[in-house]
Amino acid sequence: MNNFSGMDLNLLLTLQALLAERHITRAAQRLHKSQPAISHALRHLRHLFGDPLLVRRGRHLDLTPRAAALIAPLNEVLSRIGQLFDAPQFDPARSQRTFRLMMSDYGSRVLLPGLVERCRAQAPEVELLVQHGSRDAMLAAVQDGDADLALGVFPGRLAEVVQRYPLFVERFACLADASTCVGHEGLTLSQWLVRPHIVVGGRAVQDSEVDQALARLGLQRNVKVTLPHWNVASELVVATDLILTVAMRSLIPARGDTRLCVFEPPFDIPSFDFSMVAHRGRDNDPGHAWMRKLVMEVADAPG
Repeated sequence: MNNFSGMDLNLLLTLQALLAERHITRAAQRLHKSQPAISHALRHLRHLFGDPLLVRRGRHLDLTPRAAALIAPLNEVLSRIGQLFDAPQFDPARSQRTFRLMMSDYGSRVLLPGLVERCRAQAPEVELLVQHGSRDAMLAAVQDGDADLALGVFPGRLAEVVQRYPLFVERFACLADASTCVGHEGLTLSQWLVRPHIVVGGRAVQDSEVDQALARLGLQRNVKVTLPHWNVASELVVATDLILTVAMRSLIPARGDTRLCVFEPPFDIPSFDFSMVAHRGRDNDPGHAWMRKLVMEVADAPG
């Protein structure tokens, strides 16, 4: 076909009906159009294809060889066009999609085990590509389409293209060797201040929520160990006088360790919102919606 400018979807649908019915009246009934409208369309189609397409044999219309050869490709083209208007589908059990997630070390510790467990159960062929990054890097990755989701603490106003999904409100707790906490009741502020402390994270000590809360009281803690990751933090507390003050959920594994004592900080540290952020352009993506729902289920899970 050389004259695409004279073709439209209605003509293709009419051609499909004529090739299937081989009868102008039945094609008109199939398309809920008048017989003259179908006859006019057939004349147009004959001109466009340079072929009679349907020729009369007595009381019947027969397909020309050219028309017969059009049936399969025409049905395929119209089927593919129809798929453009069908709602996209996502079957986690069959999907081989890769989801790109960005999160902090804390987010990985708190949410990743449950998320991986659910993914393996529901979508064994799905791949999770997890990366760590700063708050700004995570937001930029979501905005630029380089990440499907970012999980972290995102205070303040976000860009218009980014949607925030609150997951939970987190508070702080302290961890110490059980032998140094009388009756597992924790420490007074003065006792807490004289003890050496562990800090986890890449930010400067004075920028952390803990030290900002202390600064408002005109106080400062005695930091003796600074770590980039959580992995060994609780083990460093065991059999020492060190104290670790971190987000409560990161200490859940330590609650079953009789060597350790988890207690409330002896001063007020404001809680913070932990959220998931995504690009608004992914709202109607069923696979993306499934992943967002999975993250929310993990965040809401008991414990």
